[in-house]
Amino acid sequence: MRQQGFSLIELLMGLVITGIVLQLVSPAFATLIESNQRQQAAQALFSSIRTARSEAIVRNQAVVIHGINGDWSQGWRMILDISGNGEMDSDNPLLAERQSGARVSIVGNGPVESSIRFRGQGESLIGGTLYICTVREPVSQHQVVLARTGRVSLRNDKVGQPLCEKRNQFRATNERAVL
Repeated sequence: MRQQGFSLIELLMGLVITGIVLQLVSPAFATLIESNQRQQAAQALFSSIRTARSEAIVRNQAVVIHGINGDWSQGWRMILDISGNGEMDSDNPLLAERQSGARVSIVGNGPVESSIRFRGQGESLIGGTLYICTVREPVSQHQVVLARTGRVSLRNDKVGQPLCEKRNQFRATNERAVL
């Protein structure tokens, strides 16, 4: 009589080979997921900043986009700055909010460290760069660049960034404190 199916030995060998392949592929898959999360965060931040500028122009009023709790990594809020005090005034109307669920580090250099303000004509009067940092090294693959005129651009250049290193050290210290 002819045997149909697999023997126990063949099934176990197949499972062992599958396990080995999965162990080899999983780090690359994790890196791919992290890369996609950084790219999505960069796109979302770029889009939100452009929307804030458009809102300022359409409403002919100042609009502020700022990191939640002063940290772009946690997400951001877009508010209509009626009082002129920006995010410090809780009475300013909230236009949009995006909270970040992904663990992506976003740091800004001095002028855009925690907020960006657009005047009614769409000008920001400050220029700066927001860096989307990698987890394992002080490198940024995506940057959201704000010109003084208010124009926003998204760059995909791999650049070393000391701000990313400081951010990663700060995050590691906070994670150890939580444990």
